[in-house]
Amino acid sequence: MAGQLSSRQQLDLHKSMLDYLYNAGFMRTYNELRAEAPEVGEFVPDPTSPSSGLLVKKWTSIIRMQRKVMDLEARLAQAHEDLANAGPASSEGSKRVNKEWIPSATPKLTLPGHRDKINAISFHPQYSVLASASVDATVKIWDWETGECERTLKGHTKAVTDSTCSDDLFIKLWNVPDDYKNFATLRGHEHSISSVFFLPGDNQLISASRDNTVRVWDVQTSHCVKVLKPHTEWIRSALPSADGRLILTCSDDHTARITDLESGAMKTEMRGHDNRIECAVFVPQASIPAVRELVAVPATVQSSKVDQLGISFVLTGSRDKTIKLWDALRGQCLWTFVGHDGWVQELTFHPCGKFLLSAADDHTVRVWDLKTVEAHSPFVQCVSWGPTPIVEGNDESDRIVNVVATGGTDKLIKIWRP
Repeated sequence: MAGQLSSRQQLDLHKSMLDYLYNAGFMRTYNELRAEAPEVGEFVPDPTSPSSGLLVKKWTSIIRMQRKVMDLEARLAQAHEDLANAGPASSEGSKRVNKEWIPSATPKLTLPGHRDKINAISFHPQYSVLASASVDATVKIWDWETGECERTLKGHTKAVTDSTCSDDLFIKLWNVPDDYKNFATLRGHEHSISSVFFLPGDNQLISASRDNTVRVWDVQTSHCVKVLKPHTEWIRSALPSADGRLILTCSDDHTARITDLESGAMKTEMRGHDNRIECAVFVPQASIPAVRELVAVPATVQSSKVDQLGISFVLTGSRDKTIKLWDALRGQCLWTFVGHDGWVQELTFHPCGKFLLSAADDHTVRVWDLKTVEAHSPFVQCVSWGPTPIVEGNDESDRIVNVVATGGTDKLIKIWRP
């Protein structure tokens, strides 16, 4: 067994064992293990240390994982049985299932624990883990299936605005496999950092800040390798395109802009909102057919635009309470979604491509255009889809996520299920 662990892992395991034996009162065994494991050195158990009780925590995590595995096996067996007994799917049936993937009117779980409003939430792409960033200067890691808080990441000294950045001017990177240790701190911004996104490949990331800059960082060296200034006012978000060639930014100057990341040249400016733009997103490939039908743009015309820029449409949400759909090549507003009674804080698309979710300060998450659900009071700050793939079928539309998380100024995270 020892041969399967690195020296660092063996040392951590021995310390955890000594900590457990000491706190459990097994002093004779504790002294024997210290004598047989001299590599622990002058280790002294400290019940006040954050690492104290780690062995017990790991053990309870294993038990939870076992329960999850058993539950997943049961659900998989049921899914196979349902698939074996299912008849041919009809178009009406498919439409009915699509509606079931929309969040229900009441949350499945409410996750209390933060001491101030939640600014951002993000799902792990494979596991039932959710990260939340809060004004209370912490990032919390949750099991969104059980509602348990797995751990609290403390490293920032001011409000955490995204999962890795803060008003304290720092970006902190956490090593998930290595017990969420903070392995790098990126310094360079001169004001609050609004957002951080990894570029394709995970070797670089981009950040947007109130210092009116977008910075590109090398993850390996922690160095800032490029500074862009696409706006003259606070940049609320900087989102890379799928291929990493372009960035979409939005700002307090009431505009959203598409910029070439390599040259820094502005490709498109979208101007038309009457107030600050809080969020901007590229319309994903799966949603393009629905959007094209909405604005009556023929497929042949849109294909020529994609060839020129690589993307087709952009959506923006603003403090003017509207959501606008833009031609990404020309910067022309094609559609305005009106309905929110507060600032639009965040936008996200349903993976099937047919629905848009928006979060706003009017207490609601709106699903365009099916229904509105009361989410938080007073304001909804963020919304995110989570990965729960459906095992049946090989078509991409079958692999639809069916969990949504929202965070609000009420200091709560809510999990929504069909």
